[in-house]
Amino acid sequence: MSPNALEMNRLCVHTMTTRPWPLEIAVREYADAGVGAITVWREHLEPIGGNEALSILDASGLAVASLCRGGFFASSSADARAAAIDDNRTAVDEAQAIGAPLIVLVCGSAADQALDLSRGQIAEGIAAVLPHAEAAGVKLAIEPLHPMYADTRSAINTLAQTNDMVEQLDSSSVGVAVDVYHTWWDPELEAEIRRAGDSIFAFHVCDWRVPTRDMLNDRGMMGEGCIPIKQIRSWIEAAGFDGWVEVEIFSDEYWELDQTVFLEQIVRAYNAHC
Repeated sequence: MSPNALEMNRLCVHTMTTRPWPLEIAVREYADAGVGAITVWREHLEPIGGNEALSILDASGLAVASLCRGGFFASSSADARAAAIDDNRTAVDEAQAIGAPLIVLVCGSAADQALDLSRGQIAEGIAAVLPHAEAAGVKLAIEPLHPMYADTRSAINTLAQTNDMVEQLDSSSVGVAVDVYHTWWDPELEAEIRRAGDSIFAFHVCDWRVPTRDMLNDRGMMGEGCIPIKQIRSWIEAAGFDGWVEVEIFSDEYWELDQTVFLEQIVRAYNAHC
């Protein structure tokens, strides 16, 4: 096997990256392109259910890296917080059904309350879900999001905050997901990656466009922005991580392309810039 083929075996693509494709097509196209693994978004799981998804995934030969996403624990409404906990338990069941070893958590925030209060609710929510996850053999990865999302998407905005919460929850089933899009700007990133060590469960890549035209759906292809992806990957691997390199691109522009052409671009950019 060539070194390039070995490296391709580390490549994982999120179904949200090729959002227009249903799961069955994404699985076939990823496998044909030599991708090693897939992260399934619940949006792509919902139309077919766990049993059919498992059959499709098993037949593909792709590894399942994770299920995206759980979280959104923070709310000023007690009923909404309880509903989020129930939904995350359902996500655990869905992950178990498709053989996903991990759920990535986008933890949520509430603009009508203090960030510290939201962070406390996040910790309480994860703690409430954790026994169900441990019993199912499904790990939970807390993903810090860029501070521009602190209003409603996540009150966890740095890897330091994430590491603090992982230590607070004190379970081998809780770790971190490091996404370069959300963390590249952080002057403490290298030190916090080193601190996270073997609690790094996932590593996501894309790039930061200059200028960014949309806060959510204008992520760049690896190599077309300002994120030092290879450097961050070197820190991740020095900390002991040897798992998937997951391409997660939200882009209205790329979703309008022929997705087969887009996937070819992903493979080239991965090999050149990751």
